[in-house]
Amino acid sequence: MVELTIESIRVSLMNYQRVVILKEKESDRYLPIWIGPAEADAIAVRLQEVAVARPLTHDLLRSIIDSLGASVDYVIVNDLSNDTFFARIMLQIDGRVMEIDSRPSDAIALAVRVQVPIYADESVLEKAGVKLDQEGQTLEAITGETREATTEVSPEELEKLSPFRDVIEGLDLEDFGKKEA
Repeated sequence: MVELTIESIRVSLMNYQRVVILKEKESDRYLPIWIGPAEADAIAVRLQEVAVARPLTHDLLRSIIDSLGASVDYVIVNDLSNDTFFARIMLQIDGRVMEIDSRPSDAIALAVRVQVPIYADESVLEKAGVKLDQEGQTLEAITGETREATTEVSPEELEKLSPFRDVIEGLDLEDFGKKEA
């Protein structure tokens, strides 16, 4: 088991999917896990200490665990199979350990609420962990947030910019840079 921290939650600019970036505590190895927008929001709300009017699903889960006299020891991303991550929530109840199957996003959302460690199995990190190289590889490159520079503009990009075309074409560049007296 390797302890991780939440480095960030990012949005891919290419497809608007969310990815939670977990970082190994003792090294520069990262574990990116793609998650849904609701789960990303559930994690971010707690990390940013945003007050919500009513309990969210993970707050409800925490209340249920507390009401049953159990406590969360830790969560672990324990498997990766067919590009799907699996996690376990480790509970203590009446002196015994109980393992609950979970999606990693839900386990992480619960972990940040009850302030317990997040771990990953070494085998998961071997399969999906990313170590930044000496040539400046960035997390943006890992998550697909960056695009290579190009001199050509695609028709889709032109369409996105069309609302600005009238403004740009209407500019009087003759007076550009001249100071008013």
